[in-house]
Amino acid sequence: MRKKARTPAGEFLTDVILDLFRLNSGLLTAGDRLVAGLGLTSARWQILGAISATERPQPVAWLARDLGANRQNVQRIVNDLAEDGLVRFEANPHHRRAQLVVLTDAGRQAFDAAMSLQAPWINRLSDGLAVDDIKAAHRVIMRLQANLDGMIEADGPN
Repeated sequence: MRKKARTPAGEFLTDVILDLFRLNSGLLTAGDRLVAGLGLTSARWQILGAISATERPQPVAWLARDLGANRQNVQRIVNDLAEDGLVRFEANPHHRRAQLVVLTDAGRQAFDAAMSLQAPWINRLSDGLAVDDIKAAHRVIMRLQANLDGMIEADGPN
């Protein structure tokens, strides 16, 4: 079987993606360290953030969709957060089985504390980067996400 050649853009993007994988791993490790004293992990912090960002309570499936994450993984983390009293479940008037996830006061306090730690950390991480470069990187990432979403939709559930 003959291997298909990459385009020049595909060649460079392959290197970028490998670097992004390493960056993601480093960010998760750094996030875990940053919020460990609060009893959080990067994953728990991310879920608290997703819940905090919604205008109204949402079911786990919607949170997972918004995060681009696996519903079962989000459900597991939400269950852990509920066990720790950081979120609670409320009845969903639109779907009897898909309960809504709501931050508790303790969850709000934990998220706010994490964000207080994040501000100086992110400022330090962004040292030496121009805002225009960060915006350009964001545009590229959003375009890649849109292309990926389009490919997934076109290819179906396979």
